[in-house]
Amino acid sequence: METLETERLILRQFRDSDLDAYAEMAADPEVMRYLGAGPMGRSEAWRNMAMILGHWRLRGFGMWAVEERDTGEMVGRVGCWRPEGWPGLEVGWTLRRAYWGRGYATEAARASLDVAFEQIGEPHVISMIHGDNLPSIRVARRLGMRLEGRTELFDDIPVAVYGIRRGRRPAPVAPKSP
Repeated sequence: METLETERLILRQFRDSDLDAYAEMAADPEVMRYLGAGPMGRSEAWRNMAMILGHWRLRGFGMWAVEERDTGEMVGRVGCWRPEGWPGLEVGWTLRRAYWGRGYATEAARASLDVAFEQIGEPHVISMIHGDNLPSIRVARRLGMRLEGRTELFDDIPVAVYGIRRGRRPAPVAPKSP
């Protein structure tokens, strides 16, 4: 279970001490607005963190806890995700609202794409994004992803499928200053 570092972030495994920040993120209706089940209580957030760690065990990759290098604050989750029944390997991102607009999702997702292409060996990566989630669509486009189609998750949540093939990534863009 590897740790990644970017210019401003550390992507690492979840730990028990992340629960307060993770539960805050998972309980925020605005953060969870486009993520299916909606806000979660603390115990559900803990089970969700445990599921993420289980994905690592079963698949050998998964979502990282994203931490600010300068402060050590856990700012969200970003990484590679492919639960059973998913249409492909997804790079996904969810950040605590206080950290929106700083370029962290793009920075961490770019590092996750590197892992998907170079270490996992995936030739094609997707991100499934609710059509009204314009900030996430902008992140996908910054990563070089293009709209490839539409599908439903959990039989009733419509999402747009953005995707990118290995070798089609744009040059990195300098991160926004906090």
